[in-house]
Amino acid sequence: MELTQRILQQVVVLAEEQHFGRAAERLAMRQPPLSQAIQRLERGLGVTLFDRLPRGARLTPAGRAFAEDARRLLEAQAAAVDRARRIASGHEGELRLGFISSLGYDFLPRLLRRTHAQLPELRLHLGQHPSAELVDMLQAGTLDLALVRLPVTGTERLTVRRIGVERLVAVLPEHHPLVATSRLDLRELAEEQFAVPKPGALPGLAEQVALACAQAGFTPRARGQADDLPGLLSYVAAGLCLALAPEQVRTLGIPGVVYRPLHGDSPYLESTVAAVHRADGPDAAVQQVLKLIEPDLPTVECAP
Repeated sequence: MELTQRILQQVVVLAEEQHFGRAAERLAMRQPPLSQAIQRLERGLGVTLFDRLPRGARLTPAGRAFAEDARRLLEAQAAAVDRARRIASGHEGELRLGFISSLGYDFLPRLLRRTHAQLPELRLHLGQHPSAELVDMLQAGTLDLALVRLPVTGTERLTVRRIGVERLVAVLPEHHPLVATSRLDLRELAEEQFAVPKPGALPGLAEQVALACAQAGFTPRARGQADDLPGLLSYVAAGLCLALAPEQVRTLGIPGVVYRPLHGDSPYLESTVAAVHRADGPDAAVQQVLKLIEPDLPTVECAP
């Protein structure tokens, strides 16, 4: 005996109407086929669901329990169909999102707020890694979408979408003499001591700082090392040295530090941030999140 959606609907409607004629009318069918369907169901179950009365049908105790369960089954079926459609449209489900550390201070929180407001049933699973690792994870299929800093290799089979440009800023102790200058030239920092990433840590930032300083004619003298941005800025807050960091660290609100923009047109003073996904076509959830990425700077589409 197969409990089809149709027979469950017939039981539920008959239980509500308690009259074969009215139930048949609601079901857009004739009364005899409805009566026959209920009789076949009762024979298959081996129980009586409805007592037939001269002017209607009354649920038996077994019928009342069956009708309640049938209603729950129909609701579960409807919910399953609706959820499948929502997942297919990208409005529900799960998405694995990777990001570089500097985006975790401002850009990513703004994106998460928009996602929660507009896609409340979409669950994001976050992971912070260097850009090169994020690309490898995309290639391996362990990420759905990554926010990386360009340039990065290994994107031949991926789609890259530029979403903004982020400049380096000088981070100074609040009592440093250069705080009086509203905008600095990197060459002015040649004699200063710096907090720099530990070997192997923050590879994108470490390379960018080294290249920018080299172009300005000096190698930064390391006073302290750290493996993340809060660690670098802690040295600065202690008044021990300076640091160069992505401008989004301004949102950290670390006391004792002051941020100053760096002027100049060196390509190493800025980096391009991009959203990267597999080139075989992003799934619906990725497409929905991409629509919500609204950087402060204009978005430029590009080929990988």
